[in-house]
Amino acid sequence: MVPTNFWVNFLIALVPLAVGAVYYGPLFGKLWQREAGVTDEQMQNANMLKIFGLTYLYSFLFVTFLPLLVVHQTGLSGLFGMLPEWAESGSALWQDLNLLDEKWGMYSRHLHFGHGALHGVLGALFIVAPVICINGLFERKSWKYMLIHVGYWIIIMALMGGLVCQFLNWPLPL
Repeated sequence: MVPTNFWVNFLIALVPLAVGAVYYGPLFGKLWQREAGVTDEQMQNANMLKIFGLTYLYSFLFVTFLPLLVVHQTGLSGLFGMLPEWAESGSALWQDLNLLDEKWGMYSRHLHFGHGALHGVLGALFIVAPVICINGLFERKSWKYMLIHVGYWIIIMALMGGLVCQFLNWPLPL
């Protein structure tokens, strides 16, 4: 199941760059630099085109996976996608699913910014934060260093998850 307006992913992939410009700039830039052990000279000599280009590429890959975490409709295809009736508009399966949606909002209730943001935050706390902290522990980084990055990803995943739920259009063969 692919959204009909897949191009929105290209815009949502800009969120980490935009937030990072503020977060790792005026807000926490100097603190992050100190905790990461990055000097001003290293910052000035960095290949920013490479860094921003790869950041955008990785952000795009990230946003293409994010619906599996924040959009419940993707779970429907996991449950029913192997059935031939899944692809048949008006099939008995879709009649039953539509009745459930009318009664409970099974696949339409959760397509809004707040829902995606909530799941984004939960994903950041229970998937991304442990990864960052495990790496930080082995790299002998400070808790400040780890919390700076975890905070960034909480914000990023909340915004990206919210935008994915709010703006991607998931077609279902109703």
